[in-house]
Amino acid sequence: MKAILGCAALALAVTAATVSADAKGCIKGAIVGGVAGHYAGHHGALGAAAGCLYGRHHAKEQERQQQQQNQTSGQGKI
Repeated sequence: MKAILGCAALALAVTAATVSADAKGCIKGAIVGGVAGHYAGHHGALGAAAGCLYGRHHAKEQERQQQQQNQTSGQGKI
């Protein structure tokens, strides 16, 4: 069973790595969520999926904040 989950996690990581624009934050979130889900009742896949979604959301929020900071700092320059 662990070998199957390991292969599935590896396939997910490889797939996510090929789609780099959408994978920002997903891989780190999936790893953390998978480990947490595993220890919280052997729900590693569910934790990895939730972690991926949260990681993507968090990365988009950080990118949005960075763009807003760049826009506000660039307004005073001529």
